[in-house]
Amino acid sequence: MATNLTQQLDTPAPPNLGTPDVLYSESYFRQTNGGLNVYFNKLRNLFGALLGPRGGKWMNNPYGAFQDSTDQTAANTTTAYAITFDTTDFTNGVTLSNSSRLNVAQAGIYNLQFSIQFKNTTNDGQDVDVWFRKNGTNIDNSNSRFHLSTRKSAGDPSHLIASLNFFVSLAANDYVEIMWRPTNVGVSIEHFASSSSPTRPAVPSVIATLSFVSNLSTETA
Repeated sequence: MATNLTQQLDTPAPPNLGTPDVLYSESYFRQTNGGLNVYFNKLRNLFGALLGPRGGKWMNNPYGAFQDSTDQTAANTTTAYAITFDTTDFTNGVTLSNSSRLNVAQAGIYNLQFSIQFKNTTNDGQDVDVWFRKNGTNIDNSNSRFHLSTRKSAGDPSHLIASLNFFVSLAANDYVEIMWRPTNVGVSIEHFASSSSPTRPAVPSVIATLSFVSNLSTETA
């Protein structure tokens, strides 16, 4: 079974069987039978590779991975703020626009996952809501509330990693956004630069992935 340099399976071309004579021809029968045998053997190998234990490596589903390396703040507690990103790590049919919109080229069910580094600088415990919007409209029942404990001291805020995954149905060219709103502007989203002793990588303020799960269902209730 031949593969190309991008590790994609080759789809076998249907055999050219030609046009049979009016009378039975043993040579034509042998040629036709041989061509069909080769074709079906290639199909068997193709489906065997796709459905085998490592078949997933041949799949080419849409996905995108994004992160942000800046701090994000809320000016007030009565506004919904869109989480923004400044880096695209991986993209295949899922792209970033307007700093906050995760766009899809292919319709389907997608799994949206996030990890957000929150901090609280206040003397009280605070809550922060995180939810999703599709094409600018809130998605029903998509909100989650996370609680941050009071700061440890004036120079030592409390921290929380908020993470979640959510399935969302998207049409081609739809986009989704991650929204947030804190109960106090002392809650913000924070990044950390790389550190030493020992050497540690930077901490993005936000990481998000959007991965294709399945085609949209055509079944009706």
